[in-house]
Amino acid sequence: MTGTTAQGPAVLSLQGIQKHFGGVVAIENFSLDIRAGEVVALVGDNGAGKSTLVKIIAGVERPSAGRIAVDGVEVAMSDPSTSQALGIQVVYQDLALADRQPVYMNMFLGRELTRGPLRRLDRRRMMAETEALVKELDVRIPSARAAIRELSGGQRQGVAIARATHWASKLVLMDEPTAALGVAETAKVEQIIQGLKARNLPILIISHSLDQVFRLADRICVLRRGRQIGVRDTGSTDKNEIVSMITGLSEQAPAARAS
Repeated sequence: MTGTTAQGPAVLSLQGIQKHFGGVVAIENFSLDIRAGEVVALVGDNGAGKSTLVKIIAGVERPSAGRIAVDGVEVAMSDPSTSQALGIQVVYQDLALADRQPVYMNMFLGRELTRGPLRRLDRRRMMAETEALVKELDVRIPSARAAIRELSGGQRQGVAIARATHWASKLVLMDEPTAALGVAETAKVEQIIQGLKARNLPILIISHSLDQVFRLADRICVLRRGRQIGVRDTGSTDKNEIVSMITGLSEQAPAARAS
């Protein structure tokens, strides 16, 4: 991980995003550009506003104010289908997989391929496309026919990421993609993420693990109590600075020096 900032126009641009729930300010004046081939980590304590921000990008929540643009064109994320149609996919922490269904049906959940005038499920084509994708991403599963409940946690996460990758043409959002995984499975998922970056697909990842953040991210964006504290190039910062930004010590430091 070099920590260099990607160049070129923003795939996703957030400008002045705010979100209020009644009198509660969940997001206050958030701005960020994400470019092709870039991994941006969103960090902060619980309640910082990270998941709310992901829901706004995904179209689950509407911003109270601000502007969202995809490839320079302003868009209104009115619902999840709008976000998905624009090529944005989310890997949620609970994965949103159907445990009793096989891998290939999960890959095409809600977008099943059909054939013929009777629109019968084209299982053969879905299996073939699934096998090709998991092979390309090196997601090691027994078979595209295997039920999700038969897979390990790392394999399930790999399937969820593969599904998002299959349908994402612009951006993948990942909410704690390795939170429930062991060391070996975490390393495998991180390898898949690095493979997506190599394919020039931008990724916004939420993670509580700063070790993981520094391994994967080009830039780190810190949220604290709904407020954007700052964005740092990974190669130009360290864990101490990021922790200080997360906890608020960076804001207290100037006052301490003045006294």
